[in-house]
Amino acid sequence: MSTSSIAPILSENYRFLQQHVYSHAGIVLEEDKQYLFESRLAPIVRKLGLNSINDLCTLLRTSREAEVSLQVVEAMTTNETYFFRDPSHYDAIRTVLLPKLKQDRMDTKKLRFWSAAASTGQEAYSLAMSLLDEGLKDWNIQILGTDFSSQVLERAREGRYRQIEVNRGLPTALLVRHFNHVGIDWQLNDNVLRMARFEQIDLRKSMRSMGPFDLVFCRNVLIYFDAETKKKILKEIHGTLFRGGWLMLGGAETVFGIEEWFEKQAIGNAIVHTAR
Repeated sequence: MSTSSIAPILSENYRFLQQHVYSHAGIVLEEDKQYLFESRLAPIVRKLGLNSINDLCTLLRTSREAEVSLQVVEAMTTNETYFFRDPSHYDAIRTVLLPKLKQDRMDTKKLRFWSAAASTGQEAYSLAMSLLDEGLKDWNIQILGTDFSSQVLERAREGRYRQIEVNRGLPTALLVRHFNHVGIDWQLNDNVLRMARFEQIDLRKSMRSMGPFDLVFCRNVLIYFDAETKKKILKEIHGTLFRGGWLMLGGAETVFGIEEWFEKQAIGNAIVHTAR
């Protein structure tokens, strides 16, 4: 059964799917996103031997199978990522944040970072490679990568990427320095892999016990939440940061009402939110 052969989603089922994804992940999917449901849920329909997404909705309503519900929600999360996305952020880290941290943490030589929407790991590993290349090999560096989707985190832990993935944003010099060619794929070296660990986390839950961090990446994920949920997440993230720690958001994301927690500043072409 091809995607194009799937029967149109009934309007009541489309509303049901919207609410199902929102209640389980907090993701808001607007009225014009029916094509996303059709394309992303088609593999689940085929895997379960169903005839349509409408049948899948019936199953979700009547079954207590948590695994099916999780598959649907994970399929509707967006996992777009690539190496060194938003290069200005890494420039700001290299030129401003790291020199300050080197001076402030010289006694402990310990740094902690969080990639809050890690997807398949490119963001966390981009940071790891940057830190190694800045002469921090003998420091205790911990990078936590989290995501709602367990499937993408499995790939992140493996640290193995296809040619098309390393072609997106990764400089050739870093590919040669930090990867090994394995078959048709590229495998990260162990010294990079061991710097990052990955956990499944719902950003709507309390995060205070996870910190403190020197830097949090929470890029290109808040746009999928409503205003109330977005503000709650940002308040929780603030609670995980050292005072003066950095929060970096995606370039297309706008946030309001967080001035009591963060000071917004421009560093080069990057926008940084510093924890008060």
